[in-house]
Amino acid sequence: MNVAVLISGGVDSAIAVHRLLEQGHTLHLFYIRIANENGDCSAEEDIEMCTYIARKYGLPFDVVSLHEEYWDNVMHYALETVRQGLTPNPDIMCNRIIKFGYFEQRWGKDFDRTATGHYATRVERDGRVWLGTAADPVKDQTDFLARISYDQLSHLLFPIGDLPKSRVRELAIATRMPNAFRKDSQGICFLGKINYNDFIRRHLGERPGPIVELETGRKLGEHRGFWFHTIGQRKGLGLSGGPWYVVRKNVHDNVVYVSQGYNTDKQYGDTLHLTEMQFITADPWPDACDGVEITFKNRHTPTFSPGRLTRLDGCGEYVVHSDEPIQGIAPGQFAAIYDKAHTVCLGSGIITGAAVQS
Repeated sequence: MNVAVLISGGVDSAIAVHRLLEQGHTLHLFYIRIANENGDCSAEEDIEMCTYIARKYGLPFDVVSLHEEYWDNVMHYALETVRQGLTPNPDIMCNRIIKFGYFEQRWGKDFDRTATGHYATRVERDGRVWLGTAADPVKDQTDFLARISYDQLSHLLFPIGDLPKSRVRELAIATRMPNAFRKDSQGICFLGKINYNDFIRRHLGERPGPIVELETGRKLGEHRGFWFHTIGQRKGLGLSGGPWYVVRKNVHDNVVYVSQGYNTDKQYGDTLHLTEMQFITADPWPDACDGVEITFKNRHTPTFSPGRLTRLDGCGEYVVHSDEPIQGIAPGQFAAIYDKAHTVCLGSGIITGAAVQS
């Protein structure tokens, strides 16, 4: 097949290239630049690494810019979500809108498939493609892909999804990849070396307000704007006598509520209310009004939590009842929904709830 490969300069996409060539495919490598040359980060080191890999295998390589599209869609979404006191997930939206949206429409459409270094798999059942989880549960990235469409999934390949990370490193060493020991990227890619709070401050400014203990109403300190804090957060509060966890926010009055202790029940919940549910391939539970057993993730974690998914009559909303307490249920985040055996990611919904009051 003629395959477009999205590479990042990291070891995962490099080994994806190596495995696809071993399988006999014809490849064209692409790097998506999402920050302008004078923006928040420099991509030059990544592009240099990608160029080396392309030369190593004698492959065509292009750098394509989707900076404006990223800003108009992903960054606008992230900043508006934060402004509302909610918790965004730019990586999920980047995959859906940028990597497998604009890129596919302009470049990927000319190829039989588009491949990435994501830790995920394709599962074919009854003539349909489903998003399968990775062999390595620690590295599984299906939660970041839980918002893509069926058309997008049908065009994708995940060459390393059947490998544990340790094997990917071994292959990189064996094939003498220049990035064999390069650390995995952390955090939001477009920020580069810029601190997240500095980025938010640049675009939303500061708005000082009180930090209040939820149980007593006692003011413990002051924050610089509720948008710097998310439900479940422990670090960065500047409070003594902790640990303290953010458990609620009042956007209208600009109040951040906290609760003390590692085991405070205020930071846990067992119910996730979901809106804008999207199933990638199909809704496997047309009778979910009666409830079905599932597993789910409410953040990027190797843990698939067991629970029960119920569709509420008449409104299109869903509720997940977890079998165990869940820490830091943050409105605005996406909950990824899996089958009971967590072999297939079925889709996702946006978490709503009373933890954020407008």
